[in-house]
Amino acid sequence: MLTSNQVGFAAMLMQFCFKNVNSFLAALLGWILRVSGTQMQHTPVGNISRPKTGTKEQKEGSSTQLTRTPSSVNYHFTRQCNYKCGFCFHTAKTSFVLPIEEAKRGLRLLKEAGMEKINFSGGEPFIHEKGNFLGELVRYCKQELQLPSVSIVSNGSLIRETWFQKYGDYLDILAISCDSFNEDTNKVIGRGQGKKSHLDKLHQVQNWCREYKVAFKINSVINTYNVDEDMTEQINTLNPVRWKVFQCLLIEGENAGENSLREAEKFIISDQQFQDFLDRHQSVKCLVPESNQKMRDSYLILDEYMRFLDCREGRKDPSKSILDIGVEEAIKFSGFDEKMFLVRGGKYVWSKADMKLDW
Repeated sequence: MLTSNQVGFAAMLMQFCFKNVNSFLAALLGWILRVSGTQMQHTPVGNISRPKTGTKEQKEGSSTQLTRTPSSVNYHFTRQCNYKCGFCFHTAKTSFVLPIEEAKRGLRLLKEAGMEKINFSGGEPFIHEKGNFLGELVRYCKQELQLPSVSIVSNGSLIRETWFQKYGDYLDILAISCDSFNEDTNKVIGRGQGKKSHLDKLHQVQNWCREYKVAFKINSVINTYNVDEDMTEQINTLNPVRWKVFQCLLIEGENAGENSLREAEKFIISDQQFQDFLDRHQSVKCLVPESNQKMRDSYLILDEYMRFLDCREGRKDPSKSILDIGVEEAIKFSGFDEKMFLVRGGKYVWSKADMKLDW
């Protein structure tokens, strides 16, 4: 049997061990917490999602987290135009046009970055070198870059049949801008030149497109002067592959504000007025509507210096040129919303070889 002294000694020993175990566990727990705290403090900031709204710097920062493919690009290579449309949002603020070899270099960079469709616009794209500059870019994109789709937006006034004879094989889609089927309304808007008939030219170009196997398209900007018009019969007669209907849009520095070359405020219509126009034309199967909301950030727009233009703030904030910093870096500052691009129907059958049209 253990004596009372032995029992006392054993109890004292056990108490000593428990105290040390508790101290050890407390120290261990403290060390774990300190290490965890240090690791949490060093979590990379770049992994934290940034807010989608805020300052321009925040938007530029968040844009670097996204992947954007320039599948469809609108290249406004000139700002010069022979018309004076009152709502124009890409006005003649400069007369600059890139040398053609530099333009081709930029187009190749875009192709290498994933571009499938290029749309040439202006200004009026047929005004520079009487359309030959445009024609050579069209040929380059289809023949050399082998892009699935090459298209043009034009007011149509400067197009000649000889252009189709030389370059028609390389063009998939030609869109002609026409806002009204009333000649007087077109003149009030500014879509005209002298006594020439815009509507006569529209029909002439439509016939050339059919003869030279180019898909024919019509673009219309809906504004205060044409919002009550019914264009159903005329559009069905012309039978374009697409009738793109835009809601008139204000862009600071272009058609609104102190430094603008246009004053488009008087052309602006409400969302409800735009919807009423769409409802009136709901039977037109080729109609493709585009409200202000869809337009602002769903287009990849290159200006005459090949800079992407960010329109999210209601103005055109340019990136650096893709010729200087490349497509991948420049596109981060484009404001391009690829999801909205798809929602608005930006991706469609855009190669005339796949359209199966009855020429």
